[in-house]
Amino acid sequence: MKFSNYWLYDFRAAIVVFLVALPLCLGIALASGAPLVSGLIAGMIGGMVAGVLSKSPLSVSGPAAGLTSIVATSIADLGSFEAFALSVVVAGLIQLLLGFLRAGTIGNFFPASVIKGMLAGIGLILILKQIPHAVGYDVDYEGDETFFQADGQNTFTEVIEAFNFLTPGAVVVSLLSLVLLFAWEHPRMRKWTWVAKTPGPLVAVALGTLMALAFNTFTEFWAIDTRHMVAVPRIAGGESSFFRLPDFSAWQNPKVYTVALTLALVASLETLLSIEASDKMDPYRRMTPLNHELKAQGVANSLSGLLGGLPLTSVIVRSSANIMAGAKSKASTITHGAILLLAVVLIPQLLEFIPLSCLAGILIFVGYKLTKPQLYLETRAKGKSQFYPFLITTLAVLLTDLLTGVFIGLLASVFFILRTNFKQAVLLVNNDQNSYLLKFTKDVSFLNKSTLRDLFQQVPNGARLIIDGTYSRFIDQDIQETISDFLEEAKTKDIHVELNHITLSNTRYEIH
Repeated sequence: MKFSNYWLYDFRAAIVVFLVALPLCLGIALASGAPLVSGLIAGMIGGMVAGVLSKSPLSVSGPAAGLTSIVATSIADLGSFEAFALSVVVAGLIQLLLGFLRAGTIGNFFPASVIKGMLAGIGLILILKQIPHAVGYDVDYEGDETFFQADGQNTFTEVIEAFNFLTPGAVVVSLLSLVLLFAWEHPRMRKWTWVAKTPGPLVAVALGTLMALAFNTFTEFWAIDTRHMVAVPRIAGGESSFFRLPDFSAWQNPKVYTVALTLALVASLETLLSIEASDKMDPYRRMTPLNHELKAQGVANSLSGLLGGLPLTSVIVRSSANIMAGAKSKASTITHGAILLLAVVLIPQLLEFIPLSCLAGILIFVGYKLTKPQLYLETRAKGKSQFYPFLITTLAVLLTDLLTGVFIGLLASVFFILRTNFKQAVLLVNNDQNSYLLKFTKDVSFLNKSTLRDLFQQVPNGARLIIDGTYSRFIDQDIQETISDFLEEAKTKDIHVELNHITLSNTRYEIH
């Protein structure tokens, strides 16, 4: 890519991803019961290390909301964050091994309808979870993706509760941010060169920050509390123990390895899902080598653990923001990690003037683009076998969590695939008024027995029926017995049956 294209596309996208990543890194660390800096470390390494090593052009790595409960429980079980950091190091080594064992091929078995449903579900979660932050109610942590929250609320009740604690200034900031972002994407606005070259989210953050400063300076009613601003831990001169190195003396504790294995498996699954989703959203439809991705994630996780960071994965929200911001290569991923490092080190005080409601507006905008009504209409047009797994996955992700929702979506997809195959494997055609053809279009097994019985019941008394097995290389014993039973029943209904390329065991009927 030309250097000029980097400034036009990837650098702009990196700024957007940085703005999205900053509150998520801090929020996930807070919810995990880990030091806030551990989330920032994971975000930096996810960008600069995983970004360099990965062959994914557009995915972004960092601390993942899906690991929050595992991290919080593990820190409590192991007794210290330092012992947990050792588990993160070991988890990275396990991921590296999984990459060499070619376990990444699992990612090829996620159906497209499930991946699209997962993205739509994440879009709905972003919108609903960010509404409380948009109105100034910040009880739930940034980045939460689970339906049932730690504060006893769920996604819907939290939204209702939030409207009892409105902050007028925050509402105005979030609404104006959303209006600006949608206007920034309008074709008429894009005709202006300076608009096309300037990231809309950056303008929204600048405007929201200036509005918050004005509100806090000139009026009490519109003032936005400091608790609603980004809170960045100090690195230079503030925290003496920024890096929390692993406690290697905990290597004899078997729980360290149990936690490491759990982290490695869950992080690998989330990474594979995110990579598949990123590749689907890539305008150039580039394909990421999944086994190599596991190796890259393994190295990054081990380094994150060594420096006292949280475990990381390829994450959907940041990857989606990256793609929607117009990124062309992984230079945007790497740059966002560098910006995160420089901003936290050099301008933490400036970052703390950014209201969370402004960032909420950006995330709601990203969520809308992930779950546009057009997506539902396009998937519906592809038929029930695509639409229902998509819709089930979307709702399951919204009402549970990412991995549970995807698992439910996979089961739904398998069900509809089998259902479609059952119907297509056995066809009944009425050639004329009293002549029928029952054709096996593929191999048939006991799974097709119910369909076959239903079709036999549709053949009227006195009819002539040909059962054709020309296209079946295998006819299961259950199917043979079902045909044999029908042959006996046909005698009582005066149905004349002919078998074509079908041999039934233990019967006098042979191939005709």
